[in-house]
Amino acid sequence: MGKKKISLRGVNIPAFLGVRDSNLRAINRYFEDSKVVLKGEELHAYGEPDALVQLEKIILILKEKLKRSGQLEEMDVIEAIEAIKNGNGTGASSDGSLVIFTPKKRIEPKTPNQEAYLRAILDNDVVIGIGPAGTGKTFLAVAMALKFLREKKVERLILTRPAVEAGESLGYLPGDFEEKISPYLTPLYDALYSMMPYDRVRKLIDTRVIEIAPLAYMRGRTLSDAFIILDEAQNTKTVQMKMFLTRLGPRSKVVITGDITQIDLPKFEESGLIEIQKILKNIKGIAFVKFGPEDVIRHRLVKRIIEAYDNYYESRELGRNGQDTGDKRSGQD
Repeated sequence: MGKKKISLRGVNIPAFLGVRDSNLRAINRYFEDSKVVLKGEELHAYGEPDALVQLEKIILILKEKLKRSGQLEEMDVIEAIEAIKNGNGTGASSDGSLVIFTPKKRIEPKTPNQEAYLRAILDNDVVIGIGPAGTGKTFLAVAMALKFLREKKVERLILTRPAVEAGESLGYLPGDFEEKISPYLTPLYDALYSMMPYDRVRKLIDTRVIEIAPLAYMRGRTLSDAFIILDEAQNTKTVQMKMFLTRLGPRSKVVITGDITQIDLPKFEESGLIEIQKILKNIKGIAFVKFGPEDVIRHRLVKRIIEAYDNYYESRELGRNGQDTGDKRSGQD
């Protein structure tokens, strides 16, 4: 067990520690075999040598973040920890060109796949991001869309989703069709509100600069001078995906996001997102970016949950194929 002292001289210590020391508790929670305590203007870290090296890097990142923005939240701590543990340095793009500034926050890629995703959006007219929940697919796409809108590279932002029931019946929801469909689009509103003040978002929606609508509303349209995001694309049918892709007009950009492990279509329906991986894989101007559990930046348990599900389904698939998985329940539904 080793020890390392890290100076916080010149740092706003209460802001660094967080509300009720939440930032410090987050560090200690992620390094279960190590411990960090505050003594005066120093952090005293105890643990194995490798863990202490990582801890020092993380604290240096957080000090720099605090100096830049004047505040430090628990999510900043989590992102710094994940970046260092994944061997991604500070988590930022190598030349800073992918940093996105919105009215509420500064956004930058936290993992190599997120960086590749943003670069693909800059370099291609159609980008398909596929991966599990919490990897930033939709959030980063919305951030890039706002960047394009601010820089006047597009005139409008269109966000769309298929309205597919996931265990609950749409028909039993209260209200008219508009009120029934609204819950399906809430995640898109959430992403916007996290980056811009509420009144500003509402103004852009009221003036049709930002349009949020179910996928069915895209039929028959040509979408020019627009940044178009299709979210939850794993729930599009083949004909819907073709319809959506052929809406692309001049000077427009399309980003499609989805998680092929969470398909809510009937079993006899093939997902359009799965199919386009075979159909569009060799077309210039179309890029695919795959995300994995290492890109998850939500609560630390989300990554473990995803890995647990992956391991479970892999074990069950091996059981179906007649191989010994070591689990007597394998092969049973």
